[in-house]
Amino acid sequence: AAEINAEFPDESYDLVIMNPPYRSNSKHEGAPEGVTHAAFAAFGASVKDQADMSNRLDKFAASAAYHGHAGIGSAFASIAHRKLGVGGVLALVLPFTAINGSSWEKFREMTANHYAEITVVSIAANGKSMCFSSDTGIAECLVIARKRDNGTPAATRARFISLWNRPPTRLAASEIARAIKANGPIRRLEDGPYGGSPISVGTSAVGEALDAPLNLQGGGWGAARLMDAAVAQTAYALANGELRLPAAPTAHRLPMIPLGEAGRRGLDSQMFISAAHIGPFIKAGPSPTSTYPALWNHDAENETRIVCQPDAQMLARQGMERRADEIWASAASRVHFNRDFRFTSQALGVAATEAPSIGGRAWPSVHFNDRRFEPALAAWSNSALGLLCYWWHSSRQQDGRGIITVHSLETLPTLDFRALTDEQLTTAESIFNEFRDKELQPAYLADADPNRALLDRRVLCDMLGFDDDVYLGVRRLAAKWCAEPSVHGGKPRPPDARFVA
Repeated sequence: AAEINAEFPDESYDLVIMNPPYRSNSKHEGAPEGVTHAAFAAFGASVKDQADMSNRLDKFAASAAYHGHAGIGSAFASIAHRKLGVGGVLALVLPFTAINGSSWEKFREMTANHYAEITVVSIAANGKSMCFSSDTGIAECLVIARKRDNGTPAATRARFISLWNRPPTRLAASEIARAIKANGPIRRLEDGPYGGSPISVGTSAVGEALDAPLNLQGGGWGAARLMDAAVAQTAYALANGELRLPAAPTAHRLPMIPLGEAGRRGLDSQMFISAAHIGPFIKAGPSPTSTYPALWNHDAENETRIVCQPDAQMLARQGMERRADEIWASAASRVHFNRDFRFTSQALGVAATEAPSIGGRAWPSVHFNDRRFEPALAAWSNSALGLLCYWWHSSRQQDGRGIITVHSLETLPTLDFRALTDEQLTTAESIFNEFRDKELQPAYLADADPNRALLDRRVLCDMLGFDDDVYLGVRRLAAKWCAEPSVHGGKPRPPDARFVA
């Protein structure tokens, strides 16, 4: 055996290729005794050594892309950045959340501020076909970029490649890479709902390319993992206040804003019950006479109507009664966002409760100064356009599932309810009352759900004043959205599911 000490100076590499581990450094429930920092617990490391290495990691990576909630993959990305010289190429295989998860925001900022010629490759398919690695079941992406010098402007755009399936062989991958490199000018995300530029091998199309802006305001880079780029182009335009529907010659203005400008997001569930956050409550089972009711967990079978019953209650901890009342006064609301939306089994993007309730782990609350905005939010968010906005803003790392953190609710694009007239707000309340008893099918069947189609008509035509052409265009858009693999998750459609205009 020999001891070899090698030095790897910063900025000394021309090429860094990595497929780093994704695991978190946190101690997880059920971890073996002696494991306090999971990333450093191998080879019998002592608790002290684990802590020392973890502290060094925090200091080493803090200046770049590392974030504890993103896992140590973001730490490896930080190290790669430090070792790469100007003009060198960075090539990373990362979890899909790297391009749209809130905990990876520092990585995206680092990439945009220090790199040029950015290309992001993802796979639209589901299951094992949505990842590049052989040992993971989550969606992944390839991020390839060239490190720029200080005189080169920061990147504002990137090239996004969505492959429809994972290349089956190395030869196929090589040919797809050639096709991507040979691709000329490509269509932009802002160009309207016409799709991306085809990526073809021979006569077979294998994906699409989009040139898209890099959002640095916490919204992520959404133009990835797409089967039909026209859906993303419509979603992008909608988020920016323009309704541009496929095959429609006319665009329409629609008042849209980040949710945080119209209302206030609720608290993270840990603020209610965690001793570490001085949570003043204990979570208990539901009661029809509870003082502090809560909508906490998911139960897809009981969440098919817009109005849902609280499934838990909060009990004030002894000695913390005043704190409990203060939290209740600021946190209770009648409208709650779906934080972990399984499009394949759940129907609601927003659930409402008859009386104010605390929004728990699965259903964080939203608060408005004007109570009339609550039914408007519930109606809009469960329509096809509201579902599209949620999907566009969410992390689409898993099959048929979109995830939004409590923090990212602030930047979720939504209808500006402040711009609605009194008559429109009254109509919104009428729609809400009409649909409180109507069953909605899971979101991935939005195009085939008669009640969802009726909700679209009521929101678009009766509340917003659009004509039948716009309504029919939105229904066609719903069919495109439901055909996205990240929406249906590979789940078969029922035999009787037919498009409803």
